[in-house]
Amino acid sequence: MSSKTRMNVYFEPELLKQVEALALRRNVSKSAVIEAAVASFLSADASERLEAVFARRMDRIDRQIAGMDEDLAIMGETLALFIRFWLIVTPPLPDSAQASARAKGVERFEGFLQSLGRKLATGDRFLRELSRDIDTRRNGGGG
Repeated sequence: MSSKTRMNVYFEPELLKQVEALALRRNVSKSAVIEAAVASFLSADASERLEAVFARRMDRIDRQIAGMDEDLAIMGETLALFIRFWLIVTPPLPDSAQASARAKGVERFEGFLQSLGRKLATGDRFLRELSRDIDTRRNGGGG
């Protein structure tokens, strides 16, 4: 039997509950749980594993941000092209048509908001649809 030295430590009540629960699940003593945790904390391997975990998470986050950056760039370009096209092809209205055009614009905008709400509720986003359409056309699916 190995010789062990007794040590008194203090824990937050919630942390102690977690230690006790783990000891019960593993059918070991609380001391064994604490000893394993301290050994793992002090182990050089533990810090390397932790660093590897963080590196994988950071890589995943980096890829997600890169994807969002690309999506944002696509949306910006799409909006800019639409605005340029709209400004080029839309003639100014005479003063007599302004009121009816404004009323029609409000009606259309309400329709747009409803359509947008339905689209967002489905979870299917424009850029995903666009990517699918582009992939379909590249793979000879028509268009």
